[in-house]
Amino acid sequence: MPAQDASGSLLSLHVYLTRLVEGKLWLQVLIGLTLGLLTGVAIGPDAGLLQPETGQVVGNWLAFPGRLFLVTIQMIVMPLVFASIIRALAGGPELGEIKRLGLMAAAFFVLSTALAAGIGIQLALLVQPGSYLVLGDRLAEFGTATNVVPVAPPTLETLPDAVIGLLPGNPLNSMVEGQMLQVVLFALVLGFALVSLPKATARPLLDLLSSLQEVCMAVVRWAMTIAPLAVFGLMAQLTSRTGWQTLMGLGVYVLTVILGLLVLLGLYLACVRVFAMRSPIVFLKETRELLLLAFSTSSSAAVMPLSLKTAIEKLGVRPATAQFVIPLGATINMNGTALYQAVAAVFLAQVFQVDIGAAGLALIVAMAVGASIGSPATPGVGIVILASILSSIGVPAAGVALIIGVDRLLDMSRTAVNACGDLVACLLLDRWTAGAGVAAPTEKA
Repeated sequence: MPAQDASGSLLSLHVYLTRLVEGKLWLQVLIGLTLGLLTGVAIGPDAGLLQPETGQVVGNWLAFPGRLFLVTIQMIVMPLVFASIIRALAGGPELGEIKRLGLMAAAFFVLSTALAAGIGIQLALLVQPGSYLVLGDRLAEFGTATNVVPVAPPTLETLPDAVIGLLPGNPLNSMVEGQMLQVVLFALVLGFALVSLPKATARPLLDLLSSLQEVCMAVVRWAMTIAPLAVFGLMAQLTSRTGWQTLMGLGVYVLTVILGLLVLLGLYLACVRVFAMRSPIVFLKETRELLLLAFSTSSSAAVMPLSLKTAIEKLGVRPATAQFVIPLGATINMNGTALYQAVAAVFLAQVFQVDIGAAGLALIVAMAVGASIGSPATPGVGIVILASILSSIGVPAAGVALIIGVDRLLDMSRTAVNACGDLVACLLLDRWTAGAGVAAPTEKA
């Protein structure tokens, strides 16, 4: 059937992903995290079993699987997202339905991401996690506050140039430089163009993209096999470098982020109850395998096939809606990431005693929204985006070294919330388009 043609590539991995869940990959990851924490304490400066230089060398080697895992996922995310978005558009609804659904999806994604960043800032200001981490003389290791002038918003005169700058003048260069937003826009343009072409003309390119998608997902399968070992090594390296006391000082920061993610999850469940008329408990039960796998892999892209399967088969979303919203949401709907970046930016500003003011807080929200929309759905990318946000508000970007270790746990948590947000968006948009009198979209062969 046409719908099966359009979604077959993304659904091809659901058997494998289900097997990972049944094999309790999430439990393996948690065990790896705990063992890595204990190993890091043993080889770190607090235990004194190894010389600091030796402990650092051992920690670097232990982190090798984790770095390999991150690089492998980052290596294939660009072609994966590129192929997925084009096939979702060309194999999904007609052009009129895409326009209607796309406008609603864009509004939902932007507003919800801004709300998430706002929640993160308010929690960080309320809890003041930075006051619990006192570095003293070690503060100099991370540099001093940089007097970087925040990037001014575009004026009426420069707005046309800013808009044109979003479009990829050289798509290949955008891919090489990892400019995800430009790649997404290029994929959308090609997808719309393919929709307007006869099916026979578009079919060869769609077949090529289908093969590219399968190759990328094969690489994802390989990477996920070392996920528990990767988490073990990264946690061991973190604890061996920072020491137990510093790690405990970061505990308030970690709890603040997790509290914010729980608040965001609660808002998602409230939307499910109020707007979709679904039981939140039933929703969590139907999506638990996906959320556990997202927590385990720290990658929305890696669980995209299972997200699509869950939306269609368990939540009853129309296939055409799911095929459009899920790949797009996995790329640009990063509410958990936006909340994390807002908390982290305020936390590090408190640690370095930088007064960012109301303008700085507004800039954090704006940059968190923009960066989350343009970031790839891969593990560890949030920490890279955070460095650019810090530079814009005058906080030393090297401060990310303080939180890069515990970022693994937070990355896992926020990815689960991101995946949940994709399903909620898919469910609500499907209901709203149907409730507005929009007929079920016609799938194209």
